[in-house]
Amino acid sequence: MLVERKLPDVEPPKPKPAAVINLKDTTAPVTAANTEWVPALGMLMSRFKFPRVLRRRPVVTEYGLEGQWAEAGRLLLGWTVRGSAAGNRGDLYDNRDDRHSWLRPNWFPQLAHVAYSPEARAAGIHYGFNRHILFNAITIGNSSTALTGSPFWHSQARAGLTDPGGAARLAAQYAANHLYIYPEHKDHDPPDDKGNGDLFPANTPYMLISQGSSGSDRPLLRAVAMILAAFRPDTKKFLRQNGLASATVQWVFRHGIRAGEGYADYLGPLAHPSVFRAADMDVVAMIKRAHALKPGDVAPMIRMQVLDEKLSDTDIGAPFEGASEVLFDTPSAVARIWRSIAAARQMTVSVGKTKDPNGRPLKFEWKVLRGDPGRIRIEPLDDRGTTVRLTVSWHERGTVPGRPELTTDRIDIAVFANNGVHDSAPGFVSVLFPADQVRRYEAGPGGVPRIAEIDYANIARARVYTDPLIFPKRDWRDAYHYDDRGRRTGFTRVRGQESADFTRHGAKVLEVDARGRPLRAEAMKYELQRDKKGIPHVVVTPNGEILTYAYDGPDDSYGHLVTAAPQ
Repeated sequence: MLVERKLPDVEPPKPKPAAVINLKDTTAPVTAANTEWVPALGMLMSRFKFPRVLRRRPVVTEYGLEGQWAEAGRLLLGWTVRGSAAGNRGDLYDNRDDRHSWLRPNWFPQLAHVAYSPEARAAGIHYGFNRHILFNAITIGNSSTALTGSPFWHSQARAGLTDPGGAARLAAQYAANHLYIYPEHKDHDPPDDKGNGDLFPANTPYMLISQGSSGSDRPLLRAVAMILAAFRPDTKKFLRQNGLASATVQWVFRHGIRAGEGYADYLGPLAHPSVFRAADMDVVAMIKRAHALKPGDVAPMIRMQVLDEKLSDTDIGAPFEGASEVLFDTPSAVARIWRSIAAARQMTVSVGKTKDPNGRPLKFEWKVLRGDPGRIRIEPLDDRGTTVRLTVSWHERGTVPGRPELTTDRIDIAVFANNGVHDSAPGFVSVLFPADQVRRYEAGPGGVPRIAEIDYANIARARVYTDPLIFPKRDWRDAYHYDDRGRRTGFTRVRGQESADFTRHGAKVLEVDARGRPLRAEAMKYELQRDKKGIPHVVVTPNGEILTYAYDGPDDSYGHLVTAAPQ
């Protein structure tokens, strides 16, 4: 679990002076002179000043604009000339792929382009997923790059969700009015395209992911730049001051997603996929919605907390170091990894810290966006939906809503805050299930499902891609045993042609009595070791502790633990 730590009471450093945007080439230089380390954020911060003369430039040019883009451009030009739209003065563009896929300066002349100094580039803060730096301005950016040619291949977006601290950095960017766009590059493709389905372990509102590879991010970048330009001056100032620019852009963008002949239901799954296709965007509808928004109607940013989770250590199958089920806890997105052998898990989530920026009362809508609604239960614990109890049962592999050609091993639950005028951008609770396992549950006492078998070495599932950093490889099958009262007594592990019995404590049985009941067993430890390719595997070895058991009569098959001592 992430733990908030109180920073020591020290005198904060004085902010470094802001660099003035270079008007000749509209660049925002990142140098040591205007950049400092911000301990509370764990990131660098660069500051800039934006000359008023930028407003004299056209908000957009006709370069490459056809169809709906041309119509959107004409609307923006008219609004900015009349002063009803803010334009892009005060906005930054952070290209993080050395102009491999970028917005050219003459497309949006008011947009200032971040330019990293040689020292910054040498430090590597200019490239790929943004782990390092924030700016004192509304920022959009992109990196049309990916890690390829490695067993740990991934898009930059998947790296952001799985790298240690990556989601926390995304959340910090979101709250600081930053929004980055990354291509899904092989992380969201159907089998016909040599893809593996939707591989993203969580859904968040912190970034936008484009369908495709290099260059697929550019239409989304254009759309976001136009949305920012379309806000009214007073609305944009309000968004900037309240840290709501990114959340409101997400709200606008998702309202403009088409589904067939009409628009996707905003509270439904088609408006909130992992990945967005450029063909589904109605940019004219997006900028019209942005231009119509008034400061007093702006919806809040979701802020959620997990208040309670019920999961015992003994329910984690084949535990290994770092085998937590918590992928991340962030204010607008919570993500879990299903490692438990339990048939269902429960968590209580609150969005009580969500506050409307204009003080309006809020009501909350919770929706199942992905997963079997019959296996997901949402129980509101108050009349406004501020706190809910979520119960999620085991899910087999499914398909992505609206994209039946794409498989998914994730469920998404979204929450929206309604302030009486608008619904907010979503917050998400996601749960990722292991794709490389075959599980069988059976009815226990009272019909309650219980684990019967887990096959970690199923030949068919072995060919299914799963992120090896999330689900390390295992090469065995476990069949679980229960007594007449439904209590789990242990399991039999089969690896190849060999099998061994284990107690309910996970100890390998060394000696049994005449009735086959364990008397002595050896405790085991589960460690991660990497093969020649670097892929982690779970390796089971004795930990040097011997457990002894005793029984209350010949009919007692459960017994009790007598001692646990070093061998």
